[in-house]
Amino acid sequence: MTQHAFLPRHKFDDLLAQLRQSGYRTLGPVLRDGAIVYTDIAAVEDLPAGVTVNAQPGAFRATPGDSPRLFAWANGPQALKPVVFKPVETLWQAQPGAGGELEFSAAVPIDEPVAVLGARACDLAALKLQDRHFLNGEYRDPCYMQRRRQLFLVAVNCTHPASTCFCASTGDGPGASRGYDLLLDELDDGFIVAAGSDRGAQIAAALCLQDATDAQRREADEAVQRAAAQQTRSIPPGDLHDPLLARRDHGRWLEVAERCLACGNCTQVCPTCFCNSEHDENFLDRDGSVHVRQWDSCFTAGHSYIHGMVIRSETRHRYRQWLTHKLGSWHRQYGRSGCVGCGRCIVWCPVGIDITEEVRAVLENIDDF
Repeated sequence: MTQHAFLPRHKFDDLLAQLRQSGYRTLGPVLRDGAIVYTDIAAVEDLPAGVTVNAQPGAFRATPGDSPRLFAWANGPQALKPVVFKPVETLWQAQPGAGGELEFSAAVPIDEPVAVLGARACDLAALKLQDRHFLNGEYRDPCYMQRRRQLFLVAVNCTHPASTCFCASTGDGPGASRGYDLLLDELDDGFIVAAGSDRGAQIAAALCLQDATDAQRREADEAVQRAAAQQTRSIPPGDLHDPLLARRDHGRWLEVAERCLACGNCTQVCPTCFCNSEHDENFLDRDGSVHVRQWDSCFTAGHSYIHGMVIRSETRHRYRQWLTHKLGSWHRQYGRSGCVGCGRCIVWCPVGIDITEEVRAVLENIDDF
């Protein structure tokens, strides 16, 4: 295919059909219970055509409209994390063997290949961080690895950010530069298509694509530039580990704790958080047990429980741990900040705590750093 081709809007179902013919289960954005979530889609009619989003601290409203556009909305609560890092899954099971001794066996998932439509640049950046955690260390997580290998990503450049978005300040959006198999720029009459992998090029080659005109490409580029210019929130650049630790006794930690419910919503919707807990469940109908992993949060008391003692017993300590780790320690672990500027933690916080406000309040004279 050409580097930038054009898919007319009435041919978009051909892309979905080609993905299914290639063996992919197709997930896409759907308006459900007032939010945009990723679930199985069968046709273009399942996508949120005309839907726009108004997201504010502690509030999210999706409104249907008459526009033909399918992706003119800001992100909902889900990212790509649940697709590859399941909220709950069995890691292994134990059963008595023939001689009575316990036998352990891994529970590697048998999942079909998945194609996700509508991934945004911030979520691609977050997935890359998840890859570093689960795949780049000495131990590679087999469950994550299998799902990741079978994941096909159709990204869409973001043109309608929420007021809570700040991906431009983190360098992770609103336009995608890597990490996708296919990249779409949506226009009124169709989509500019670019392939980012051999798999993506194969899918694109099977479509009836036209050459994208210079005017279409210019319109797409200008839409992404406007989306970046619309963002008013930001976080300070660089490694904030030392500046934040130097302010570990700052009064703002207590102030935010008086508002924070320690509910963990921010970590559940965060596309990069990976904290989890593990426990055993016994079979009720036979001998044996399964070892289960599930998402956890550093805002829970049990997360810092060590040898009969809760290390971070106060909410201010938990919020400080989350923020300092996310914006500081991640640089030492993964080479960059753990925040991709998606703004989900602001929107889905029940009391509307804004990470950009909190970090600037703690680092009052940020220009000093």
